[in-house]
Amino acid sequence: MMGKKLLALLLCGALLVTVLAACGAPEEKDVSAEQDSQPVETEKEPDTGDASLDNPRNQDGIGEKELLVVSFGTSYNDSRRLTIGAIENAMEEAFPEYAVRRGFTSQIIIDHVKSRDNVSIDNVKQALDRAVENGVKTLVIQPTHLMDGLEYHELVDEVAQYSDAFEHLAIGKPLLTSEADFQAVEQAITEATAEYDDGKTAICFMGHGTEAASNAVYETLQDQLTQSGHENYYIGTVEAEPSLDTVLSAVQKGTYERVILVPLMIVAGDHANNDMAGEEADSWKSTFEAAGYQVECLLNGLGELESIQKILVEHAQDAIDSLNS
Repeated sequence: MMGKKLLALLLCGALLVTVLAACGAPEEKDVSAEQDSQPVETEKEPDTGDASLDNPRNQDGIGEKELLVVSFGTSYNDSRRLTIGAIENAMEEAFPEYAVRRGFTSQIIIDHVKSRDNVSIDNVKQALDRAVENGVKTLVIQPTHLMDGLEYHELVDEVAQYSDAFEHLAIGKPLLTSEADFQAVEQAITEATAEYDDGKTAICFMGHGTEAASNAVYETLQDQLTQSGHENYYIGTVEAEPSLDTVLSAVQKGTYERVILVPLMIVAGDHANNDMAGEEADSWKSTFEAAGYQVECLLNGLGELESIQKILVEHAQDAIDSLNS
């Protein structure tokens, strides 16, 4: 009898360990995310700004025409308002006949913002269901993704499941799609940092990087910058190529005294604040300082630039035009 009780206790203990392990297992990181990743919670989370200043755009009463702006998202409240929020405002101004709403693809970020700030942001399914329930007939979706990568394709696949739910449905292209887009983004980032281009400063942009073939956009943009005479500009990624080591090696071939670090992402979230500007030894800032450079970090996402907002508005216009063709 004692043996059976011991066996039962051992089995219960094993089951409990299994359940706890499953509940506590970290979610696998999506290396295809082209914008921002959810910060790992620490004992003291950084001040990310006032969430109440941001409009989550999850209201009902949409009307028959909706423009859904889909972003990966960020839990950095100020950056969310100044980047994603600014893009949404630009859409609202450009298309007053459309109700502009928000959808995030990162459920981790959605849950974190809800838990920390009690702010509800729709995921893509919730946003699509909201549109259906509100009787939307014409739905235009404009992503803020940097490239035609894995995240963008996942969005297209998810939206395809609602193809019969609306009379008219169209999806706009990511930021870097056409040759004209690359030229416009090049102009946007060089104009925004022109004051630092003094010949003694290397201006380094940090993108996310992806395992998909679309990662080639970083090399394409770098080649374009070089061919246009912007020889003090360098582009790298956090999780792909060009890597930090590649960028550092390129910078060291010059005679620079100072390095400016800027995120090549729609938002200035966790990657920008930690991987780029953090105090950890392996951050971009620390790595360049260890190499002997004066370093300044610009924590501004691409979404803050009106010229970037304009490109995305043009892509939304192309999607709208496609409904009439």
